[in-house]
Parts: sequence; C-alpha cells; structure tokens
Amino acid sequence: MPTLTDSLAQSDSKEPSDARARGGSHGAGKKFDTSISDAVKTTKEEQNRRVSAITCGFRHDEHFARVLLSDVSPKVRSAALGALARMERATQQDVINALRDKAAEVRRAACELATQLPSVELRALLEDPDPRVVEACAFALGECEISEAVPALISVVKDHGDPLCRETAVAALGNIGDDRSRGTIINALNDSVQIRRRALIALANFSGED
Repeated sequence: MPTLTDSLAQSDSKEPSDARARGGSHGAGKKFDTSISDAVKTTKEEQNRRVSAITCGFRHDEHFARVLLSDVSPKVRSAALGALARMERATQQDVINALRDKAAEVRRAACELATQLPSVELRALLEDPDPRVVEACAFALGECEISEAVPALISVVKDHGDPLCRETAVAALGNIGDDRSRGTIINALNDSVQIRRRALIALANFSGED
C-alpha cells in the first residue's frame, strides 16, 4: 500500500526543464545521463525533506521542524512552518521571518496559515509583487477580520491588476463589514462577472438604501 511519503513524492515530482532541453542535443552522452541522475536525486532529496517537515507536525518534533525552517527549498520551509502551526509552537518571530522570506511560496504559506499563527502585521503584503501572495494576504485579513486593513484592501479592489486579488479583497471587505468599504464594494458591481458575484455576497453584511 502506498505510504504518505510515496504519495507526496509522486505528486511533487517533475522532470527538470533543462534536462528536457538537453535531451535532443548531440554528443551529450554520459554527461547527459549524469545530469539527469543528479537532478532526480536532488528532487527526491527535496521531497523527502518536505515529507519529513510535514510529519514533524504529527510527531510533535519541534526541534527538527525548526531545523527545516532554514532549508534551502521553499517547499520545505513552508512545510516546516505548517508543522509548527499544527503543533501550536510557531512564534511571532517565526511568522515575521516567513513573511520576509525571499520566496513568494513561503510568504504565501505564512498568510494561508495566519489564522493558526501568532498575530503579526500582514498589511504590507498587500503590496507584494507576487499576486498569489496578495491574494493569500487579503484572504487572511478577511478571515481574521482586521478592520485596520480596510483602507489597504480598498486600494487592492480599486487598483490591483490581478482580478483574483480584487475578488479576494472584495470578499475580505465583506467579511470585515466595515462601513468604510460600502461604496467600494458597490462599485465592484461594475467589475468582471466573478467580482460582481463576490460583491453581491459581500453586500449581505451591509444594510441601507444604497
């Protein structure tokens, strides 16, 4: 029967693009085979470390989870943060470090885990260059009902170029239910279909003739 390790490893495995590119070249010979072998080995090692990080959360192995917080792989660092969250052992500094991580994947993971982590300031990530981080941050702010984030969320709805970010920000404003966002949500009824639908749902938290 496949184990958790096998399943996760299989779901994450990808053939390196540079290896595919070299596959049609002439004269690669043994060097090409070695490159493929090294790439597969590195990927498998990363998968194993990620699985180890995940299982730390179930084994309550805080020490090893903290070791993996400094791993070279963003996937492993994200999994280690998730393990600490599961154990309820993550500190504010752990979260701050994750939100400042150079990898967008880790910053996004910290936002997605926000409801399970110690409270820290998230609003700055609404200006993150990666739209996936902005979307995750907006969702977290809405789930945590951070009223101080209303002006920044309004800016995302009005100005962000990614429609998913605008949609999530609308949902967050609706969840917070602050009257300052009423006009912005109403104006979002002129946006794309998905955002109009989200705006209608968000307006359920408001009342008034408008």
